[in-house]
Amino acid sequence: MIERVKAAFRASFGTEPVLVRSPGRVNLIGEHTDHNLGFVLPAAVDKAILLGIGLRADRRLRFRALDYDLAYEGSLDAIRPVTGPDAQWPNYLLGILNEFQELDFTLPGIDCAFGGDVPIGCGLSSSAALEGGLAFGLNAMLGFGLDRVALARLSQRSENRFVGVNCGIMDQFASLLGREKRLIRLDCRDLSYQYVPFEREDIRIVLCDTKVRRSLTGSEYNTRRAQCEAGVALLRRSEPGVSSLRDATMAMLEAHRAEFSPEVFRRCAYVVAENQRVLDACALLGRGDLKGFGACMNATHAGLAHGYEVSCPELDLLAEAAQALPGVLGARMMGAGFGGCTINLVEAEHLDAFQAGMGPVYRQRLGTEPVIHVCKLRGGTELLGEGGKW
Repeated sequence: MIERVKAAFRASFGTEPVLVRSPGRVNLIGEHTDHNLGFVLPAAVDKAILLGIGLRADRRLRFRALDYDLAYEGSLDAIRPVTGPDAQWPNYLLGILNEFQELDFTLPGIDCAFGGDVPIGCGLSSSAALEGGLAFGLNAMLGFGLDRVALARLSQRSENRFVGVNCGIMDQFASLLGREKRLIRLDCRDLSYQYVPFEREDIRIVLCDTKVRRSLTGSEYNTRRAQCEAGVALLRRSEPGVSSLRDATMAMLEAHRAEFSPEVFRRCAYVVAENQRVLDACALLGRGDLKGFGACMNATHAGLAHGYEVSCPELDLLAEAAQALPGVLGARMMGAGFGGCTINLVEAEHLDAFQAGMGPVYRQRLGTEPVIHVCKLRGGTELLGEGGKW
C-alpha cells in the first residue's frame, strides 16, 4: 500500500509525499450513544487509509482517490461541497480544509493521493480515517500545534457542517487517539477518556460484512438524531436537568411515556439502556468476564434491531447465526446501521470453525461469498517514515 500511494503521488504530482497512516475503527459496545453524549468503547484497528500529502506554492487543490480511480481539482478560494451520489468523496477532504480556514489558519495549495484497506461503507469509518488523516498531516506539516483531541473535534465539525452528517465524535476520536491492544472508554460529553487493556491473545475481533452498502448522508442517521433530540426536548419540560439522553433514566422515560410517540420512546429507551450497558460491559471486562461482556453485545444488537431500528435483515441474519456458533462470546451489528458489518468476539481456538460455519449462511441465505475480516487493535493516526517522508 505504501509503494502504491508513493508511486501514484509521484506520477500524478511529480514530487515526494509526506505519508500519513490513518486507521479505521471498531466499536465493541456503545452504538449511537456518542451523539447523545454518552459512553462508547471503540479502538483503532489494523485496517487503514494511507495518505500522500504535498504542499503547493499556489492555492490549487488536487486530490486522487486511488481505490475509486477518481480525481478532483479545485481551489482554496472556492471551497464548496461537491454534489452527486457518486462524487461526494472530495467533501471529506474539503471539509477539513474549510475548518482550518474557519480557524484562521493559513493554508497553501494541497496535493493528496490516498488509498487503503479500510472496507468502504461497512462500518469501520473510512470517512473518519480520511478526515483525521488529512487534518493530522497538515497540522504536523504546517506546525499548527493542535493536539489530537482538537483534531478530532475539527474532523467531527467538518463532517457535521460540510459533509452534512450529524455524527458524534467517536469515529474521529478513535482513529486519531487509538493505541495498540487498547480500547478507549470515551465519555462523549466532556471527552474524558481512559485506555482499557485488551490483550487477550485467545480472543479475536472478527467482522462479517453484509455487503449491503449505505451512505450516512441522506439516510435515517440524521432522522434518529432528530428523534433523540425531540425526546430530550420533551423531557426537559418537566426535567430541567436533562440536556441530553445522557442525563435521562429509564424511570424518567417511563414516567413521561404517555407524552412520547411510540417511535420516539423506543429510540430514547434504547439509548438510555445502551449507555448503562457500556458501563456494565466495562466493569465485566475489568473482571475478565468476557462471556458477560459478549452477552451485553448480544443485548445491544437486539436493541438496535427492535428499539433504535437501524438494523436490516442481513445484519440480523449474520448476528443470529454467529451467536449460535461455538466459541462466539457475542455478536452484533456495528456502526450506523442499515448495512455494513457485524462485530463478533470469537475464541481463537474456534476461529476456523467460525469462518467455516458462517460460509453456508452467506452462500445459502445471502447468496454471496463470505467477506470476513479479523482485526487487531493498532495505534492511531501517525506520520510514516523519518519526518513523515520515505
